[in-house]
Amino acid sequence: MITKNNYLKFLICMVLLFSACQDDLIESTPYGESTSSDFWRNGGDAVAAANAMYAPLLTHDMYGHSENVFDNSSDDLYRAGDHGYAEAMENFTLDPSNNGVANGWKAKYEIISRANAVLINVPDMENIDGTLKSRILGEAHFLRAFAYWRFTVLYGDVPLIMEENTKEGNFNVPSSSQAEIWAQIESDLIAAVGFLPASNSGDDIGRANQGSANGLLAKLYLYQEEFDKTIEAGSKVISGPYPLATNFSDNFTISSKNNPEVLFAAQAGNWDTGLNLHHVYSTPRPWGGWDFHNPTQNVVDEFEPADIRKENTLWSPGDIVDKNTAVVEFTSDLAASGYSLNKYANFDGSGNLALEMNVPILRSSDVLLMVAEAKIRKSGAGAGDVEINMVRDRAGLGPVSNADMPELIHERRVELLGENQRHQDLIRWDKAGIVDIVKIYGEDRGQYDPPRVFVRPKHYFFPIPQREIDISNGVLIQNDEW
Repeated sequence: MITKNNYLKFLICMVLLFSACQDDLIESTPYGESTSSDFWRNGGDAVAAANAMYAPLLTHDMYGHSENVFDNSSDDLYRAGDHGYAEAMENFTLDPSNNGVANGWKAKYEIISRANAVLINVPDMENIDGTLKSRILGEAHFLRAFAYWRFTVLYGDVPLIMEENTKEGNFNVPSSSQAEIWAQIESDLIAAVGFLPASNSGDDIGRANQGSANGLLAKLYLYQEEFDKTIEAGSKVISGPYPLATNFSDNFTISSKNNPEVLFAAQAGNWDTGLNLHHVYSTPRPWGGWDFHNPTQNVVDEFEPADIRKENTLWSPGDIVDKNTAVVEFTSDLAASGYSLNKYANFDGSGNLALEMNVPILRSSDVLLMVAEAKIRKSGAGAGDVEINMVRDRAGLGPVSNADMPELIHERRVELLGENQRHQDLIRWDKAGIVDIVKIYGEDRGQYDPPRVFVRPKHYFFPIPQREIDISNGVLIQNDEW
């Protein structure tokens, strides 16, 4: 097992190697000038390096808060809170200097830098078990792919920093095209499938596995509208050891947070990654939270009457909530929109928010619905009924028959509410001519979902942070129309 001493030693090495605490990746120290004589020696060092790749995921700039702010742009959530940058992101009135679009930029490149370090050093290590080496290399390929995945869905074209760039200290490079980034993601994920175990056990539960890689690969192919490949990759998840949890709520409960359905999550309270602040943001202030990310009335109304996911996703007026030390009623004055996300809220024995809950990023139910969508868009209505009904059955709902895209869109919306999917779903469906995102976001649904102006193609991507362009001395080019 990793020791804290080894972990800290690795982080010190990384600071020297990549200047992670400096202002920007392009200011990093060349690789050859800062190798460590007392690291990359054995399996313990390699595990420490692997753990360090995961650590940025739960930071405030990533899934501790900021990565979730991007989905406030959807019609599911009202930003609430008091952050002006979040209001501008939600209403599409932002500019490239917006703090929110800059948050997470460095954290993603930190993951990439640490993954590159693993891929440079671990292959030549000799004093390490072969199975362990394979797993760690798979984790590096997967995490690099994931970081680039988030980069490209948010910003489109970004700099592709690989092992050779790291060795040469050549970080100030132009952006690669989204197609080039997608190709690298695909290559990394295919490599990850080859290296990773089908599942992990013991202290390693929660690490990336083959299901993580195949699930993200299915998502990549779906965004590229390669439906046969989506079905192929997704089917490997569906037929693998990644069944849906018996209860929907198991995915959002501390005691069962790493059940097999959760293919990938930002791990809280594991491997020194820290505690999770995301659900503090989304819980009412009187209950220890900050009341951000309120569900809108429109998405509340989307749930069917018997859908058990509603009570396990959000609090509505009149809901009775057990906080362990007290049973209280949720009232509309506890949240700006009158509703609050409860998906991540867990209370400890003292009635306070428990901070050990993970942030699920990819689940098997998401993959089932991706496969269903690919089948519908390839073969027509009804082709995805089996996968849709597996998700509906777990939710306590009757089966659908001859389901088409409206039914699929509904199912994704209620299954994945608050999981950072809706805005990107609407964008890709708009590009395919399936929905009209301009009309959806232009609807006046009241105070907490007012009409907003979405401009095609400008708002398909967020702007490259202006600060990154400035320190690149013009090497980085701003996205079109920004």
